Amino acid sequence: MRSLACVLLLLAAFAFPERLEAQQRTVPYWASTRVNEVNMRVGPSPEFRIAWIYKRVGVPLRVVRVREGWRLVEDKDGARGWVAARLLTEERTVMVVQPGLTPMREEPDAGARLLWRLERDVIARLETCAEGWCRIAIGKRRGWAPANHLWGI
Repeated sequence: MRSLACVLLLLAAFAFPERLEAQQRTVPYWASTRVNEVNMRVGPSPEFRIAWIYKRVGVPLRVVRVREGWRLVEDKDGARGWVAARLLTEERTVMVVQPGLTPMREEPDAGARLLWRLERDVIARLETCAEGWCRIAIGKRRGWAPANHLWGI
């Protein structure tokens, strides 16, 4: 009987490697919302009440704990709660958190050509960061923004 259980466990590991790998991931790590509506709950189950609803794809969240299909996440305002893992993606995004307008430049330098000005709460895909700057993409537009203006890095 024990050998049958071992065989079934091995089969599950090969059939669903991404699920087992996600359960073993070291926290904290970054994730983002996969769909337009994601419920943050006060506990790791659909029976717990909803504390917050994220209504945008790509909202960056810091995963601080993993528990059987659920993730304890923290948002840019410090709010913490549980989100179903299936509603998150590992795609790295950032959110502009600086009040006013954040410059998006052609190169990672304050003197580089200004491409766009980003409003607070704009979400962008994170490409890379170096020396206080992050290369981000918003649709087809790419450029560099000051790292200290962004949440999710």
